[in-house]
Amino acid sequence: MMSDSVNHPAHYTSHPSGVECIQVTEHMNFCIGNAMKYLWRAGLKGNALEDLEKARWYVDREIKRLRQFAGKKQRR
Repeated sequence: MMSDSVNHPAHYTSHPSGVECIQVTEHMNFCIGNAMKYLWRAGLKGNALEDLEKARWYVDREIKRLRQFAGKKQRR
């Protein structure tokens, strides 16, 4: 597939499986999808450590959301 920086960025389409990141992440909620995106492209666009830290930020945010949801559910 030819690289298209808007529709098919190289860092999203370079996975050895041939699968584009969005084909997987569009089936996830926002935070999990973004975490997956940063894991998928870790190091392909620049600093791998920064990508992993961004992924962790989204995972931590989702954990916080789920804990808050569980707390509200238990209070009912």
